[in-house]
Amino acid sequence: MKKYKRKELESCLQQVDGFEDPKLLLEQYPTRPHIAACMLYTIHNTFDDIENKIVADLGCGCGVLSIGSAMLGAGLCIGFDVDADALEVFNRNAEEFELTNIDMVQCDVCSLPEEMAKTFDTVIMNPPFGTKHNKGTDMAFLKTALRMAKTAVYSLHKTSTRQHIQKKADDWKVKMEVLAELRYDLPASYKFHKKKSVDIEVDFIRFSSEKKTNEGMT
Repeated sequence: MKKYKRKELESCLQQVDGFEDPKLLLEQYPTRPHIAACMLYTIHNTFDDIENKIVADLGCGCGVLSIGSAMLGAGLCIGFDVDADALEVFNRNAEEFELTNIDMVQCDVCSLPEEMAKTFDTVIMNPPFGTKHNKGTDMAFLKTALRMAKTAVYSLHKTSTRQHIQKKADDWKVKMEVLAELRYDLPASYKFHKKKSVDIEVDFIRFSSEKKTNEGMT
């Protein structure tokens, strides 16, 4: 299997097509190739949580994190998203990259069945930040991810919510490590955006399910 340097991975991920018509209600912002490569390279090289692992990508959108995981040698990466249009683009992307260790499921991430518990080694995600119409969606995604992961969850969250997330992690008896502070460049995807792009400070976090996470998660 080809060993990718971070810059090579980023360069490949720049070829992934994004949302054709982003939906505001679903907070569809693309995961930038630079951020996706940074996340995946760290997960792969520092923690060895991708190669030969079963990986889930929650709220996968057009599949940049799934495709990057598959390129880094995931045993299988499955993307989950509620939006059929995004998954259509994801499917095209996967075909163009000629990847066979990748699949996708259309569903509401927050209502995945209990049978999914502990079926994935690793869960990666760039969830909705829980702003505007989606208050609390980020934590609902995290709760689902922790149920699904045997080893670890890797996620992006607004830095301004770090204390709130730490408190939840403590309540759920989950170890939380902030691996990096990143600047998320949000392009002007929607008509109401006045500026061409806005920088948001985000934390790249690893949650490890070393303690029981299925109980007491409210």
